[in-house]
Amino acid sequence: MRQKASAELLALLNKGIASEMQVAIQYMWQHVEWSGVKGYAAHDAFKDIAIEEMKHAESIAERLFYLGGTPTTKPEPIFVGKDLRGMIDQDRKDEENAITLYKKIIILALKEGDETTANLFRGILSDEEDHHDTFTSLLEQV
Repeated sequence: MRQKASAELLALLNKGIASEMQVAIQYMWQHVEWSGVKGYAAHDAFKDIAIEEMKHAESIAERLFYLGGTPTTKPEPIFVGKDLRGMIDQDRKDEENAITLYKKIIILALKEGDETTANLFRGILSDEEDHHDTFTSLLEQV
């Protein structure tokens, strides 16, 4: 028996997919583009977090599809930036937006009795908080 989800929850899951695709591309491009001594610590963080974000997009898309929705293929607008500080500051803000969105999804999923979606997003939320912490720490170094 497939669980039904509200149109609102499906739309929020699609927003999550679009956001995860955005930052996966954004962080990977930043990884490719940035070099130099100041960027050394950020270089690997960009790549590692980009891979995690793509995995999040996949997990959310699988859940959305299970719930009867059609996963989006369009990312949110991508921001690369001109300097390392600007990149990392934008990334920190993007993680803050994800944290806010995922808390909203967890609350709505629980309201709809969808413990599986809530659990999925609890795990992703924990990762996003770690990403936020990474970018906040990197900002202190540049």
